[in-house]
Amino acid sequence: MKVGAVTIGQAPRNDVTCDLIPIFGDKVELVQRGALDGHTLDEIRQFAPAEGDYVLVSRLLDGTSVTFAEKYILPRLQQAIDELEANEVELIIFFCTGSFPDSIRSSVPLLYPRDILHRMVPLLTKTSDMIAITPSPLQVRQTEEKWCGYVKHCSALAASPYGSWTDLQAAAQKVKEMPGDLVVLDCIGYDQKMKNMFAQESGKHIVLPRTLLARVVSELADIN
Repeated sequence: MKVGAVTIGQAPRNDVTCDLIPIFGDKVELVQRGALDGHTLDEIRQFAPAEGDYVLVSRLLDGTSVTFAEKYILPRLQQAIDELEANEVELIIFFCTGSFPDSIRSSVPLLYPRDILHRMVPLLTKTSDMIAITPSPLQVRQTEEKWCGYVKHCSALAASPYGSWTDLQAAAQKVKEMPGDLVVLDCIGYDQKMKNMFAQESGKHIVLPRTLLARVVSELADIN
């Protein structure tokens, strides 16, 4: 099955696909495009968010973490989708857990991790009290607001998957003392190693969006 993948940063996202490919096996051919492909760091810095902007965080090819406002990349996201369609993909997945407007269009199904999470997470928390880990302090409020329509309570903490391991461990230790019974690592940048650490440090159930997304896609591709 030929599947397109759109990242809000730069493609290819080998740091993401390292956890996806073992799930896909040889049944998925992945074609990647990025909204920031071809842009320099100086150009991307012009996309810095202002008060009231929807904030996104992603990774560039050189490993640099960048923070920017969604509004600046929407035309670039559409261009990436158009290129993938021209490449005759059957399905397009987003390498981002953020929310995107309905104005983004595609002639093939678009699979957003946020939609899978919004349907699955309420089923996985017994108390409807969850904790979301998000990359930037600028995203804490928007993350809590995003989840308020799906669970009774959400507390968000900032700890970047592109930052230090020490900061991630500190966040996991804070999570241990919080009342929520489910933790969502709410960015496609968090990996399996981070999930394992959060589970060990906090003693709570952990949801990792990238592998959840991969398992949904593999259901479609799992044809003998």
